[in-house]
Amino acid sequence: MGPVQVERGTKASRIFSLAAIVVLIGLVALPFWGGPGDMRLVAEMSYYLALAMLWNLLAGYAGLVSVGQQAFVGLGAYAFFYLTSSLGVHVYGAMALAGPFAGLISIPVAFAVFRLRGHYFAIGTWVVAEIFSLGASLIEELGAGSGMSLTPAIVRQVSEDRDGRETIEYWMSLGICVIIFSVVYFILRSRQGLALTAIRDSEPASSSLGVNVFRTKLFIYVATATCTGLVGALIFLQKLRLSPEAGFSVNDWTVVVIFMVVVGGIGTIEGPIIGMLIYILLREVFADFGSLYLILMGAIAVLIMLKAPGGVWGMISERFDLQLFPVSRRLVLRGDAKPKETPETPDK
Repeated sequence: MGPVQVERGTKASRIFSLAAIVVLIGLVALPFWGGPGDMRLVAEMSYYLALAMLWNLLAGYAGLVSVGQQAFVGLGAYAFFYLTSSLGVHVYGAMALAGPFAGLISIPVAFAVFRLRGHYFAIGTWVVAEIFSLGASLIEELGAGSGMSLTPAIVRQVSEDRDGRETIEYWMSLGICVIIFSVVYFILRSRQGLALTAIRDSEPASSSLGVNVFRTKLFIYVATATCTGLVGALIFLQKLRLSPEAGFSVNDWTVVVIFMVVVGGIGTIEGPIIGMLIYILLREVFADFGSLYLILMGAIAVLIMLKAPGGVWGMISERFDLQLFPVSRRLVLRGDAKPKETPETPDK
């Protein structure tokens, strides 16, 4: 047997990393060669990808299948609107506070919903989101059922002219997406990521290995809520108007995100990217067909779950032994044709 070498990347991942950098540079420069419609589409793709990455971290790795993440989109958005409209906080300061506010609210929520297991947890998170939505519709300071709008003076804090505002908001969407993607990736590359995977596979077994299950779940739940709140503030900064139905929409901010992750490949880094691209493609091609478009999306999701539980990326990776974002160490024995993944001890 030859010398043993442990590697974290593959040839395919290194090539893809270079290609991703080139694509990212092109996207950063999009305002100089693309139009406003292109920027709005890429911005939407960016915040959907960020939400999909966060839900995948929560459900695909921590095993917390939440159907109530729209709660933190709405909380972040309402915190942003209230701070700017009622308290006079600058747009950028309000956005910086919106995420931590959602994360703070998620702590007592976590202590309540963590008492539930399986489908009861999923239902519980959805009920919590509905409670927040009903609460917002009853508070006059938040516009009650009619919601709130950003005034022109607040909007001009981003930029005095419309073109400048659209460019800055586009760069913000792209930047937040890259930051969230990087944070999720490096968490999964760490020993904390191994602890998450162990918890997802078996809580009793992971606990016997020394993993603090509750602390790990609480950290991930609060972290994803914080980032989701930040994304929610950004989304409704672009939309300029917020209502309980829009901010806490289960269809827009949870169902669509679950579709992306399940179709792309849950429990993988690559899955949400592929799922987001599939969703945007289907929407752009079939959106004019009304209900047929929704039926088609549902049929595709059911077909993928039945024929390929690992999603589209699961089929690709199994067939070609391909990893674009490897999160596990690979043991390479020189002279062997195929690397082998090495087990690690999860962080305590």
